Amino acid sequence: LQQRLPGVGLYNCYGQSEIAPLATVLRPEEHAARPASAGRPILTVETRVVDLAMNDVAPGEHGEIVHRSPQLLTGYWDKPDMSEEAFMGGWFHSGDVGYFDEAGYLYVVDRIKDVINTGGVMVASREVEEGLFKHPAVAEVAVIGQPDEKWIEAITAVVVTKEGVEVSEAELIEHAKAHMAPFKVPKRIVFTEALPKSTAGKILKRNLRKELS
Repeated sequence: LQQRLPGVGLYNCYGQSEIAPLATVLRPEEHAARPASAGRPILTVETRVVDLAMNDVAPGEHGEIVHRSPQLLTGYWDKPDMSEEAFMGGWFHSGDVGYFDEAGYLYVVDRIKDVINTGGVMVASREVEEGLFKHPAVAEVAVIGQPDEKWIEAITAVVVTKEGVEVSEAELIEHAKAHMAPFKVPKRIVFTEALPKSTAGKILKRNLRKELS
């Protein structure tokens, strides 16, 4: 996009509705050095990456992204338990996994609920999806965990192929082995004509879990 529109400045913004909606920004002049980053917190937002005990994790280590800001919601309407959980420790819990680099730039890894526990190892579904996207036959992909007696959760990829292109489950698994660590390779590939999506275009992984359970 930058090559086609060299005169246009691109901003990578991260946030959610609860923070109205902006938390961090990667400015146009910062893209070249950190294209995968969500940037740094804006002036009115404090952002941390913490462990389960609300301690800051070291740069490069994964944890939950939490925020504090006057522009945050004060709670969810008529849902006191949900509000209390969201603001545990005095910070708003985003539900996202991420990390800071040494320079204080934020990287968003995955949604906590989408992280897969495979054999006791936590795998971000997004990392598996990015590896599968490198195959020329893949148009769309969503990776979920399915209950499994051996693996706790078996990594399962639901794939939409490009029109007129054929690829087998074995081919995609071999591709995955060449592009990611062995423990991230899907145990199963499921082909479908379309992925379930919300009106905003987000893939509804909860629907996939129900359909494949």
